[in-house]
Amino acid sequence: MKEIALKLQGKIKRLTNKTFKFDERVREGWFSAVYFLKTREIVEKHKPNNTVTMQFFQKTNAILCGTDEVIALIKTFAKDPDSLEIYSLKDGDKIKPFETVMRITGPYQNFGYLEGIIDGIFSRRTSVATNVYNVVKSARKSGHQKPVIFMGDRDDHFTQQSGDGYAAFIGGSIAQATHAMNEWWGKKGMGTMPHALIQLFEGDVVAATHAYKETFPEDELMALVDYNNDVVTDALKVAREFGEELKGVRVDTSRTMVDQYFCRNPEVMGSFDPRGANPELLFALRKALDDEGYTHVKIIATGGFTAERIAEYEDLSVPVDIYGVGSSLLKINIGFTGDNVMLNGKSEAKAGRRYRENSRLERVE
Repeated sequence: MKEIALKLQGKIKRLTNKTFKFDERVREGWFSAVYFLKTREIVEKHKPNNTVTMQFFQKTNAILCGTDEVIALIKTFAKDPDSLEIYSLKDGDKIKPFETVMRITGPYQNFGYLEGIIDGIFSRRTSVATNVYNVVKSARKSGHQKPVIFMGDRDDHFTQQSGDGYAAFIGGSIAQATHAMNEWWGKKGMGTMPHALIQLFEGDVVAATHAYKETFPEDELMALVDYNNDVVTDALKVAREFGEELKGVRVDTSRTMVDQYFCRNPEVMGSFDPRGANPELLFALRKALDDEGYTHVKIIATGGFTAERIAEYEDLSVPVDIYGVGSSLLKINIGFTGDNVMLNGKSEAKAGRRYRENSRLERVE
């Protein structure tokens, strides 16, 4: 059983290195800034009996993620981790600018070299969780929560997928593109067909969909319909062929393309940007499907979506049932800072920084 299941059942409070599987070179200082390593040596030689308090914060409203990972990092690589007193918020907590999200007290030489790694974990995980949260929030403006598929596999290095997928889960995405993205939170990746499958059937969407259905009969049947840049025509082709078996069509029209629907209906042009999976195209697709009785077929829209763009679509009541979002969710826009603010129980910090109490912090056992 995965640790996330035990955590959700209340049997454990935090995920551990059994989930995170840290690179053992962390212990050697391989990933730590050299000046932290040098400081550790100096402190061991000249100030071995001092106790410091280090606190971590950031500067915006955000959804916190990375606390379990950071605590597991400390428990795994700090010297004598039981000597450290740790207070922390939890993954998924909403946080404010300058709010202390974690506080660590103990001998500097036992944990100080991990400061930059901790900042990095918090920054990436919180950025992704917050980005996803904002997209998910936009996707419920209509009063109904529309699913958001996390499709960030092609937008960053593959080694980041597990952590990014967990952060996306914390942010509210419950469907993700790869198995790796689901590794830490216990699900499997989901997806239907790429353009490559249709290309291998020489652009024949119906033939490609038949092959998919034959190979994966247990899957909900979702057809990709923008390969030929004629969304309405190809969506109706697969709907007529598969009827009730067709559960959805995905539109992924490039932002540099104008669908052939507008070439056939130039009279509707002139008051909007006709490129990509624009609202007018999706309204036309919905009407075409409904007019032939395929009201059950859902529309999945992907390609270049952000929280702002989804909010615009929802304000216009664009008939999208599911959004697929990728690159905008991986922007690292939240930076964390770790500061030493107490020395041997007394205030001691660089100018402009001070100890910040936070009653929401919970002691980590």
